[in-house]
Amino acid sequence: MRLFSRAGAPPADVVARAGLRRGERVLAAATTADGWVLGTVRHLVLLTPDEVRTIPWERVEDAAWDAESSTLRVSEVGEYAAPRPSYDLVLGDPDLLLQLVRERVTASIVLQRRVPVRGRRGLVVIGRRSPVGGPISWMHAYDAGVDPEDPEVVVVADLALAQARAEVGEEPVSPI
Repeated sequence: MRLFSRAGAPPADVVARAGLRRGERVLAAATTADGWVLGTVRHLVLLTPDEVRTIPWERVEDAAWDAESSTLRVSEVGEYAAPRPSYDLVLGDPDLLLQLVRERVTASIVLQRRVPVRGRRGLVVIGRRSPVGGPISWMHAYDAGVDPEDPEVVVVADLALAQARAEVGEEPVSPI
């Protein structure tokens, strides 16, 4: 999958600094005010003068584009009740990178299912894996006001997870 010509590729020193695995190549890239954003088959790589942040696609919780400000806001999957790492990236010439972000994040979703707990409130069971394969990472996303430590919620979440895992062939559903 080659998305840009050699003329649109980031400089060799930028690619070297990204620390990509052997054989991993940049599929799309965009400049920021002080660095680069690179997209590969496996990762989104954020490069600033002080840091290289490599985010596997399956760890990108959300990526939202604001065309007015040319800003891509990327949020990582986080832990319940902890702040999620997020980045606001003002991009130059972002078209190919935006297409790649959408495609790779979507490709990482194996299963996503909404489960009601009380009325309209509930949770979502999410299974994600690297777009190039590997184990599925499972998580729950809870609606506001749903306490993941509430015993009733725990039972619903555990059953929904067991059913989801069985559906993708990971383990049989055990009766509760």
